[in-house]
Parts: sequence; structure tokens; C-alpha cells
Amino acid sequence: MLNQDIGIDLGTANTLVYVRGKGIVINEPSVVAVNKKTNKILAIGNEARNMVGRTPAHIVATRPLTKGVISDFEITEQMLRHFFDRVRNYARFPFSRPRVVIGIPSGVTEVEKRAVEDAAKNAGARQVYLIEEPMAAAIGARLPVQEAAGNMIVDIGGGTTEIAVISLGGIVAFRSLRIAGDKLNDDIIHFAQEEMKMVLGERTAEEIKIATGSAKELEDPIVAPMRGRDVLTGLPKEIMISDTHIRRALSRSVYTIVEAIKNTIEETPPELVADIMSKGIILAGGGSLLRNLDKLIAQETLMPVYVTEDPLTSVVRGTGIVLEDIDGLHEVLVSADSAAIPVY
Repeated sequence: MLNQDIGIDLGTANTLVYVRGKGIVINEPSVVAVNKKTNKILAIGNEARNMVGRTPAHIVATRPLTKGVISDFEITEQMLRHFFDRVRNYARFPFSRPRVVIGIPSGVTEVEKRAVEDAAKNAGARQVYLIEEPMAAAIGARLPVQEAAGNMIVDIGGGTTEIAVISLGGIVAFRSLRIAGDKLNDDIIHFAQEEMKMVLGERTAEEIKIATGSAKELEDPIVAPMRGRDVLTGLPKEIMISDTHIRRALSRSVYTIVEAIKNTIEETPPELVADIMSKGIILAGGGSLLRNLDKLIAQETLMPVYVTEDPLTSVVRGTGIVLEDIDGLHEVLVSADSAAIPVY
């Protein structure tokens, strides 16, 4: 039996799994379809996501994580077990219970940390290491987190936005907001209902966000169709929507994120601020792909802002780098009791 170390970005929207020596082998939605009559799981990941909004009443496609933390322990455990089994099949040879590094939001409670540990162990992990998501994202972005210098990372995921200033392997200042990709989708749904008198589904809202979303005025305007149900007649309705409309819908949440970044900078020691002014603010996570978000943050903070390469995978790549050098990077890990995890 061979040991196989695994890194996991257990995200509200997507779960990514990194296998040591093989890279990222799973990148699927954190969605589970459950038959409420039998309490049996019907599908997990992409297959379950395709069922969202298209199932009879007794079949529910649900996310077991909300705002970056576990909301349904049993389903999270079964989802992890499913992904562990997928890894075993991918590896094409049996291996013993793996060591697992999991990214968690900064500032979560001890109970929430313990829930992640227990879910992973019950799903088959031998040993569980926890790393705060902004630290993992910074490592994945190849920032020198162990040096005596300031590094600022903003990781905008599905459920949370993690903002952190890192130096000497620790987080010096941070903010964790429950405003991220899912909230932007909700903003579009509410905007459509209030302004356009249309009812949209969650997937449709996300597609519109990806197609037309922006944080700052675009040089080339974008127009796309928005399809939903008319609030008044209940019949199908289609209108053309522009980037201006969607920017207005997203503006409050976007500026809340920007203000949180500015507040974090205000709490940062001056020497580290000088480092960040030189190196810039790094954006990671799917939310960083919102058009012109980097330009808006740069305008508001008066600092250079860069989107890291492949921002969707920065956290899981960070867990992978930790796995490759777990002795050298053990100081960046946290356990459920906030003590450094022993390395065996």
C-alpha cells in the first residue's frame, strides 16, 4: 500500500484536489444531488450541478458548504469520500489513508475548523493539515511568504473574500468577507427582479456575470441576452442586458470588497505597506476575473494590482506546494486548536 498526499481547496462553489506528484486531478462544483425520499446521494460534482433547477421536488441539488464553511456535515463527508475514491481510481493503484492539506477561510471558529478535520478523517484521511486560504493562495501565487517582507493577497472565491497581509510565514492583518462570487450572482438576481421584472435562476445569473460583469467602465461595451420568467405574466421573457446594467447591480458588493482592502491596508504596519507599494496587491480566486476589478482596486488604493496566473487554482496549487515541502512550510499550517501541527 502506498501513501498519497492530497491537497484540497474545499470551496463553496468548487472543490479542487491536488495529488502530490501528479498535480490537479479534480476540479468540480461543490454540489451534491440528494433524493429526499430515500436520503440517497444521486450525483456529485458536475453531474449534480447540471441538475440545479431541473429536478423534481424530491430531488434537491445542494451545496454542503455555505460562505466557505461546512453547513451539512454528512453530505460534505460523502462528497469528500467520493473525491477520495476518484483519486484512487485516477492513481490506478491502491493506497493507504492519505495525508491531506485543506484550505479554510481565515477567521473561522474552532468548531468550524474541527468540522473540516472530522469530515476529512471520516472520509478516509489519515492526517489532516489546515491552511488558511489566503496563505495557500499566496503560496500558490509564488509569493515569498516566509521572508520578512509584506505580501498582500486578495482571494475572491465563491462564498468568501479573503484579504491578508503576510510576512514571515504569518498573517499580519486580514479581513474575511461573506461577499464573493455567490453574492454577486444574488445581486444580479435581485437586480433582474426589481429593475427588469424578471425571475432568474442562479446558473443564469452566473452566466450573465461572466458574460457582461465588470467593476469599472469598459472600453468596448458588452451586450448579452438575459432570459428568465416574467414576474407579472409568468411567461418566458428575454431582454438584452448591457455591462452598464450589471455593473450597477454589482456596485455595492464590489465597493464593499474595495473598502475592506483599504481598511486592511490601514491596519498594516508602515514598513509592510512600503513593501506592498513596491510589489503590488495580488488578486486570486474566480472573482478576480471580474473585468477591470484590478483597475478599480488600483485606483482606490493607489497601489499596483496584479491578477495571479490561473487565479481559479491558486489555493489548491498552494496546498500542493506545501505538500511538496511540508517540513519547510509547516509554520504556515494551523490546526483546529490554532497550534502548529506536528510533522511526523
